[in-house]
This record gives sequence, C-alpha cells and structure tokens, in this order.
Amino acid sequence: MQRRFGDISPYVGGVGLGIVSAFSLLVSKHLLGASGGIVNFTGAVMKAISPSWVDNVYFKFIMKPGFSWQVWELIGVFFGAMVAAIIAGDFGLRVLPGPYPQWKKVFGHRVWLRWLFMFFGGILLEFGARLAGGCTSGLAISGGLQLAPSAFIFVAGIFATGIPVAWLLYRKRF
Repeated sequence: MQRRFGDISPYVGGVGLGIVSAFSLLVSKHLLGASGGIVNFTGAVMKAISPSWVDNVYFKFIMKPGFSWQVWELIGVFFGAMVAAIIAGDFGLRVLPGPYPQWKKVFGHRVWLRWLFMFFGGILLEFGARLAGGCTSGLAISGGLQLAPSAFIFVAGIFATGIPVAWLLYRKRF
C-alpha cells in the first residue's frame, strides 16, 4: 500500500495537539482525557448486566456509569483516526509488528505472545491511570497545558519506568 504522506514531525504533531486541546476547551469546556471514558462505558455495561456490580463508592461518587463526554471523545478518536488513515492511504488491518521488526527479533513470530503482552500491558496501564486519577492524555497533556506539577512528575515517571522496562524486554538489542 502506497502512503501519500510521510512521517509527521513531532513538532508539527505537538502544535496540532495544542490546537486540538484549545479547540476542545473552547467548544466543549473540557480538556482532553480518555481513561475515564473507558470506566464510564464499562460501568454502564456492568450496570446493564447486574446493577449490584456498580453499587459501590467508586461508581456512585467518582466515576458514574454511562455515556459521559469522554465516551463520546473515544468514539470520535476511533472514527477520526480511521478517516485520517483512509485519507493518508494507510488504512488496513495488520498484525504487529508491521514495519517495526523489534517484536519479531525479540519474541519471534508468536503473534499470540505479542497480543498477550499488549492485552496485559493495557490492563496495567488502565489500572495505573485509574489509580493516578488520570491517563496520559488527561494528566500529562492536559495537565501539562495547565503547568500542573503532577503532569511533569507523571511524565518523568513514564520515562523512569519505560526505559528500564524496554531494556528488560528487548535485552539491550535496540
């Protein structure tokens, strides 16, 4: 598949993210944040299955089940990314590792193992996001826009943990 656009500069991406954040604040009166939407949606599904599952302090006072603005944000991100990929000529279903062969070199051709790592990594990420009270977009990006000290501590924590984990997983091959 021929791509119509090359890699985008991180500086252009950063400016674009700033514009999207400002537009989001202007239009919806909310800054970007995604992990709460996952919890709101999951809570709504759990409530539909068995209301007793969400009969606790967390779902009553902290993250109410339902279709919050964050759920709609996640739906928009999904379809927006799909439209962007179609416009860029890069849309399609692929199995990792795609053009980046690090996974194959370290873990071999076992797709199920890569998916297992991604699945449990996603669970850990969402658990950590809820424990911290925000996700990367909510805490690092939106918090950074407000110059919140917690955002900069969080970003430092991402690098302080991400680099050793990458060294551990890839065994210093890259």
